[in-house]
Amino acid sequence: MRCLPLATNVYRDLQHQGLDAVALWQQPERYGRINQGWPRNAEALEDHLLWLINVGVLRREVDGQGLTSRFRLTPLGRQLLDADPQLLETPAALADRVRNGLRRIWPR
Repeated sequence: MRCLPLATNVYRDLQHQGLDAVALWQQPERYGRINQGWPRNAEALEDHLLWLINVGVLRREVDGQGLTSRFRLTPLGRQLLDADPQLLETPAALADRVRNGLRRIWPR
């Protein structure tokens, strides 16, 4: 969880309401992590969101028509954040960041 690419505000907001990538992209000062920088373009932000779906932290919101462009926190994401509210504020160790980066490149 410490290696997640976006700030705690994203996950807290997603606990209460769905957000779309455009809303996230337009608020880098609110949703960017201080020590990790902000994605260089909207496509890179979308890659972060897809990664978070793959690891089980986010899901696409569904309405009566099917999938939407909005994202929500999964029950697993809620459980992890509720278990330790300061988890995302604690910096990840270098080894954890390297391992996370390698898993994004070569998933199992």
